[in-house]
Order: sequence, then structure tokens, then C-alpha cells
Amino acid sequence: MWSDLTAVSAAPDPQSPRLAEHATAGALELMKYGLRKQVKEGIVAKGAPRLAPTVVSARDGKVIIRDCVDGTDWLQYKRNGELKNEVPGSHFKADATVQRAQGVWKVTHLYMDESGSC
Repeated sequence: MWSDLTAVSAAPDPQSPRLAEHATAGALELMKYGLRKQVKEGIVAKGAPRLAPTVVSARDGKVIIRDCVDGTDWLQYKRNGELKNEVPGSHFKADATVQRAQGVWKVTHLYMDESGSC
């Protein structure tokens, strides 16, 4: 899911079919919302987040994952090439629920906390 979001956010397209390859339901809608906001603000993302997820729980076809996402190399830029803001990147907590449906694992719920939350 993160590689899909990273790729699509470089040229934001909220309707990209790639987003649905590993996400559905609320997680998919959250990513689309963020990408619509990027389009509206004229923002593109460059680089990639660094991930180190841990499994919080796993049972009955449902896995809860938590990460402190390192976004220091995944930055947002304006169309003129300047950074979006003076806070170039930080760490943020992310919680995800991954569920198996029809033989496929997808992120169904995603919560990304504010910058500096971990």
C-alpha cells in the first residue's frame, strides 16, 4: 500500500487504479482524500517514506499493524519546486488494519497521526 501511495503521490491522481491494489474501504478513501488535497494545493511528493512496521495483533483473517513512519525523505513540493512548508519531513504514527477477503490481503483501515507523533 505504501509503495502505491508513494508512486501515485509523485503525480497525484486520486482515481489511479493502483491505489485499490492493496487498499479498500476507509484506507482507500483516506488516500484518495489526501491526493485530492494535493491536486487542489498543487503539491507533488518526492522521495519515499521509510517503514518499520510491527504486528500488534493477528487473528481471524485480520492483522493490526503499527509503524512510526519516517517521512524525512518523503517531501511535498509546490509546482515551482519549493518545499510546501518549512517543516520538511518528520516521523508520524500510522496504524493499519489489514484483512483477507476473497484470498487477497488489503488495508481496510488506515490512520496517519500528525507530524512528530512518534
